[in-house]
Amino acid sequence: MAGEQRIYKQKIRATQTLEKVFSAMELIAASRVGRARERALGQDPYTRALTHSIATVAAHADEDHPLLNERTDTNKVILLIVTSDRGMAGAYSASVLREADRLRQELEEQGKEPLLYVFGRRGVSHYKFRGVELANSWTGESDNPKSDTAHEIASEFLDLFLADAEHGGVSELHVVYTRFENMITQTVEVRRMLPLVVVDQDEAAMQEEAPIYEFEPSPHELFDALLPMYVDQRIYSVLLMAAASELASRQQAMHAASENAQELIEDYTRLANNARQAEITTEITEIISGADSLGK
Repeated sequence: MAGEQRIYKQKIRATQTLEKVFSAMELIAASRVGRARERALGQDPYTRALTHSIATVAAHADEDHPLLNERTDTNKVILLIVTSDRGMAGAYSASVLREADRLRQELEEQGKEPLLYVFGRRGVSHYKFRGVELANSWTGESDNPKSDTAHEIASEFLDLFLADAEHGGVSELHVVYTRFENMITQTVEVRRMLPLVVVDQDEAAMQEEAPIYEFEPSPHELFDALLPMYVDQRIYSVLLMAAASELASRQQAMHAASENAQELIEDYTRLANNARQAEITTEITEIISGADSLGK
């Protein structure tokens, strides 16, 4: 019985240590998720302004641009997968990777050749373990992405999309990431970013009384300036959204882990008390039996 008490007490101490770690990680995630959410949602005005500018040029100028055109000269497509650098975030990375593998299989069935680009160590480890070759990867910034990294990613993708087929050109860019809805809900989302489709056109631009614009420089030059900025901003927005989702998922996971640890401590404490009571009962029984033997 004494051995059982000792085992349960060791388990209680170990679980208490884990509970402190989980609580600390929950507090850290909670302190950072607010800032990450503000950064993610704060990009919307800039994105809307860019979209409005592009929609205005598209609505009033009969111009074409390579970033807006479907390509049929190559079957290569880019698949950017945004995961986390660290664990302890529940099913955050696993959900993204599961959706990415589904999309990858779907693209291959369509006769396309996906080129995998991964953001986050979890995704890199996932594909490295399975022997899947990666075209490129970025790690170390999953919960705090930098604009310079987003610009680097966007520049590489734009160069590939604008390149000739014989020089490694691609026809599409797909992104798999986790969209931040609120502190409770984060949704895995698949988005095709290239070729671009401007969907948020200003209704006023389509009306008869809308003003007629004259562009200086030319609409094509404006497209050359605005569209790369738009792609750059959308990539950065995706990384910021994913960062907020990761921190929110980690906070939820650590909160649940802390509660589970507390329940385990209560269960081990009850079992330790039961073992102690059984030990006391056994000792009393032995004393009484010994006294009866001496009396006889």
